[in-house]
Amino acid sequence: MNKAIIYVFSGTGNTMKICGLYKDAFEKNGVETTLYKVKAGFEDLPDPNGYEYVGFAYPIHAFNAPKIMLDLARALKRAETSKRYFVVKSSGEPLKINNISSYKMRSILKKKGYKQFAEYHYIMPYNMIFRHADDVVARMWRAARTLAPLEAKAVLEGKEHMLKGVPFGHLAACIMRIEHPAMRVNGRLFKVNKDKCTQCGACAKNCPVGNIEMKNGKFRFKGDCLMCARCSFNCPVDAFDIALLNGWRVNGRYDLEYAGEPQPVKHGWYCKKAYARYFARAEAAENKLIEIEAE
Repeated sequence: MNKAIIYVFSGTGNTMKICGLYKDAFEKNGVETTLYKVKAGFEDLPDPNGYEYVGFAYPIHAFNAPKIMLDLARALKRAETSKRYFVVKSSGEPLKINNISSYKMRSILKKKGYKQFAEYHYIMPYNMIFRHADDVVARMWRAARTLAPLEAKAVLEGKEHMLKGVPFGHLAACIMRIEHPAMRVNGRLFKVNKDKCTQCGACAKNCPVGNIEMKNGKFRFKGDCLMCARCSFNCPVDAFDIALLNGWRVNGRYDLEYAGEPQPVKHGWYCKKAYARYFARAEAAENKLIEIEAE
């Protein structure tokens, strides 16, 4: 049996949900699939050379892959022979500038004998900037459930699918990687509202880089923050202040299966045409599948 591995970094769970769709699609096609959860230390890091299909998955941070994905790329063993890989990524908006996000990771992996042949981008609800309406979120999830199995099948077939770059993309990606050191500084400035905090410890336990320490009811924030927002987004009592980015903080899980009435939105103008194109592509794919099944 062929085997696949996807190295997944997922902040608040969106990217992992997409990879779950890939895993289901791969295994329906007879490919045993491992989803390796990326966190600091890279414990028991699997060797890509032992897999026929290799993927990397992440949420886009400031038009780049998160720093931990670059560290992962550096930590992997060299390819024994030229090894092809694919990328799965998620973000809250379907802007073309997001196409540049894999540039640095691709450069690191190329030096180790890995060649990227495909990349797919999925739109999932923000955990920063603003909160999407639940009816829009449900539409995003429906689109992902339509597109991901089709694109997973294309990966298994070895189809080339590289996202088109943007003018000065490499320069833009390089500039925006200032986010990596900046978030390490910002992460030291986090605060917790002691009147709200229940001392559940979930934030410290689930931080992928161990940036949060709790001792005797007190918090200590170190200099390793990735700004994945897992701590603040999942805090059950919304007790976090995320320093310079607190005005963009989103708290609480979304209802991906929401089936109620459309909700009023404050940000309906934001990337309106780009969202429309993305949803239209997903709906066209869904309609085509319905036609095929009806034949």
